[in-house]
Amino acid sequence: MIKRLVVVAAAASLGAAFREEAPTLRTPAPGPAVRSQADGIHKIKHVVIIMQENRSFDSYFGTYPGADGIPMKNGVPTVCVPDPRRHRCVKPFHNRQDVNFGGPHDMTDALADIDSGKMDGFIRQQRHGLAVACKKSYDPNCSLAGAQRVPDVMGYHDGRDIPNYWAYARNFVLQDHMYAAAISWSLPVHLYLVSAWSAKCARPGEPMSCKTAPQWPDLPPDATALVQGHAGDYGQQRPGGYVRPPDYAWTDLTYLLHKQHVSWAYYVAAGTQADCATNAMFCRPKPQQAGTPGIWNPLPYFATVHHDDQLRNIQPLPAFYAAARAGTLPAVCWVVPNGNTSEHPPALVGAGQAYVTALINALMRGPEWASTAIFLSWDDWGGFYDHVVPPRVDQSGYGLRVPALVISPYARKGYVDHQTLSFDAYLKFIEDAFLGGQRLDPKTDGRPDARPDVREAAPLLGDLQNDFDFSQPPRGPLLLSTSPPTDMLGLSVPHLGRPKAAPKQHQG
Repeated sequence: MIKRLVVVAAAASLGAAFREEAPTLRTPAPGPAVRSQADGIHKIKHVVIIMQENRSFDSYFGTYPGADGIPMKNGVPTVCVPDPRRHRCVKPFHNRQDVNFGGPHDMTDALADIDSGKMDGFIRQQRHGLAVACKKSYDPNCSLAGAQRVPDVMGYHDGRDIPNYWAYARNFVLQDHMYAAAISWSLPVHLYLVSAWSAKCARPGEPMSCKTAPQWPDLPPDATALVQGHAGDYGQQRPGGYVRPPDYAWTDLTYLLHKQHVSWAYYVAAGTQADCATNAMFCRPKPQQAGTPGIWNPLPYFATVHHDDQLRNIQPLPAFYAAARAGTLPAVCWVVPNGNTSEHPPALVGAGQAYVTALINALMRGPEWASTAIFLSWDDWGGFYDHVVPPRVDQSGYGLRVPALVISPYARKGYVDHQTLSFDAYLKFIEDAFLGGQRLDPKTDGRPDARPDVREAAPLLGDLQNDFDFSQPPRGPLLLSTSPPTDMLGLSVPHLGRPKAAPKQHQG
């Protein structure tokens, strides 16, 4: 069956996410300061982690002033990556296309892209990924990606293309050394995002039987079905075709939150989930809802969530908007997109930016803005070029650099944070703000597991508190339009006609 073109905008699915959003917004003058009696980090009563998909730091902020971006001289990149097909070296280039394709992005690809520190495997892996994904395939993405004159893994966007993301960087904090928590793909990274570990457990319900698995933790059943013929490699196939659901027996952050009576929620945008467990660049989207565990929604498979009767905390996205509007946000929440709003190639970059802007506007309009910290990032590099070699913290990571922003009334204005960070820093901040510094440490957290290290305590991990100035009065909101002027182009497809550029808006 031929899948529909992904370049068609998913207006219907976006509508629900944006219904809290006015069609045109302007940045208001800061309102009167709302002072808190709490000290320092404890002025933050709500942490919201917004996790998007598959972009490298250089692909979004490689030309941002003051950041550790693409090496250039007189505005011309001084680095290039070999293209094995055309036998030439390709420099990073400004890519104005709203649809990007990226490359394969599991642990094997990360190591190949890094290439022992030479950072020169990106085009080779994209070429290989297309050849594998598109063999005997009629997926229209294959012909579109294959028709590129220059591999788009070397392309980057700037403030003219993604003006809202750059506006957040100019007004709040941009982190230019945020690394994915695992040198791998979405599922291991999302496991780290909630538990500081990705593992595979030999025996159900036994945390001490779990071993580090940066590439293949137990897969959701629908993902395993995509790799039939290799399921035995993961130990999940059962007679009669039955696939055992994952059993994530180790301790996750929600266990500590529940234990200390700290509220939390995990908000899931209904629609599809686009990541491929096969590491193919393109695959058939799988249904996604709050009640559908999956690659981007792993918490329902954690034993602690079941034991603590916390499944109800995994909620559909409209509940986020309702809580933001009513001032009933939990202390800690994660927000994950659907395939159309995720920016996971080949989803539209503009659709993802619009979705994220709607989320942030809802928080800024709500009564709890003055006590909120928003951490916005992208889960892995998606095969796109980045020039920085990731540091090594353990056998799982870190992965390649990803874009990351801190948005808060207490965030430093226009600050570029050069600390070495990973998503473990989000957990560390939450633990410091709400748990008295308790870590996911099997020696002290009351629930031993076999994790080899305490990620939040890694010596090279920076501290997100440095991105805040708690001595300042909380700043007012920065409300942005979900449809800002942009230089972004639609993809040129015969039956869609020639793309036209939107009005220009230069952002530096």
